[in-house]
Amino acid sequence: MQPSAISIREKIGYGLGDTASNIVFQVVINFLLVFYTDVFGISAAAAGTLLLVVRIFDGITDPVVGGMADRTRSRWGRYRPYLLLMALPYAGLAVLAFTTPDLGENGKLVYAYITYTLLMTVYTAINIPYSALGGVITEDTTERASIQSYRFAMAMVGGALVSALTLPLVNLLGQGDKAFGYQMAMAVMAAIAALCFFICFWSTRERVQPEADENGTDKFQIKNFAGDFFNLFRNSQWAIIAAATFFLLVLVAMRGAVTPFYVTYYFQSESLVSMFVTLPMLAGVAGAVSTNFLTKRFCKVQLFNWAMIGVIVTHAALLPLGRDQVYLALALAMAANYVHMIAIPLVFSMVPDTVDWFAQKGHPKKMAMAYSGHLMALKLGLAFGGASAGWLLGYFDYVPNAEQSERTLTGIVLIYAAGPVLCTLITMAIFRRYRLSNAYIANRAHDGQPMDDGDTTPKTASAVSN
Repeated sequence: MQPSAISIREKIGYGLGDTASNIVFQVVINFLLVFYTDVFGISAAAAGTLLLVVRIFDGITDPVVGGMADRTRSRWGRYRPYLLLMALPYAGLAVLAFTTPDLGENGKLVYAYITYTLLMTVYTAINIPYSALGGVITEDTTERASIQSYRFAMAMVGGALVSALTLPLVNLLGQGDKAFGYQMAMAVMAAIAALCFFICFWSTRERVQPEADENGTDKFQIKNFAGDFFNLFRNSQWAIIAAATFFLLVLVAMRGAVTPFYVTYYFQSESLVSMFVTLPMLAGVAGAVSTNFLTKRFCKVQLFNWAMIGVIVTHAALLPLGRDQVYLALALAMAANYVHMIAIPLVFSMVPDTVDWFAQKGHPKKMAMAYSGHLMALKLGLAFGGASAGWLLGYFDYVPNAEQSERTLTGIVLIYAAGPVLCTLITMAIFRRYRLSNAYIANRAHDGQPMDDGDTTPKTASAVSN
């Protein structure tokens, strides 16, 4: 099958789907913990546990949604219908999650668990098919990287929108009532998200058709879903991407959750919180756009490793900063997110490459299941990162809405800067075993050979230099 030329219009339309996803995703990462502790009235430790428990529940829903999406057949394709059907429930639940009912302490905690769980379930139901859609727009590996670069550029636009508008909208619409302000701000942004999903649905096409089912594995049966899911872990290259993604998202969640605390308490500059979230997001847009151009000159594996080195250097440089160097910290945060967002589209573009590699070894292509497992790793990373931020704040004796001790301030800096360094070092160690470089894929295709897992020719090393 010859690769289809994908128009910029379709790439932007596809990217709007992650603009929509990121409107809620970034609010959850950057504001949910501080909303729960400082507005809703839940302790930091309880909020951290909540974030972890709900993400673990997602471990059940992710493969179920992936199995359903792979088996869906409609005149709109396998994955696109979910964008249409789930957009409004997604928007409504986002508002409910940031609504503060007049309940007791236990009642508030139960409400938070229910609304956050439902929000993440619907997020799964729309985001897994959306992610899988990026793997069936085209089979060309370079075009896939380009599509993902547009996706994450648009995702960062959504994130920048959230970071720039959330607190100003809370203040404008709440008029001093932060609880009402968060609810109304989320209503505005959720409506924008739903519109973006509708545009994504109408702008995209599924060109890679499903293979014929000769063994009855496409039936809607739980045993088939489970078989697809556990089969993922036989795909060594997918497992590497999933593990790397887990630690990359631990980094994102830990840094994002503690950003308001870092700016408000360490630098005593609460008014700069929106800037600390917005400007790095805009730098992330530039990083994702750069991926589109850099992948045309460099191997994806090589580029990913370079980006990881950049993430380590920029975060390590934050550690010695004094409390009067807030703008230098902002510049480093922007640089860190720029290099980080070069890497993220690469990881997502590698998922369908691992599916193709596994298919050449005689296994059926299950694109949505691959992305469901990948999204599960992502969510678990977010859960562990967000929970760790809450637990560590508790460990370092954080007290809401009060002047913090030196121990607490040191802890906040360590969470914000040292945590990402550690996560990135682990990611690089895992990624050393990934072998599906551009040259490796091209050489195997040219030779007409399957991309054998046991291939130990020195293509991995040479590919990194090509």
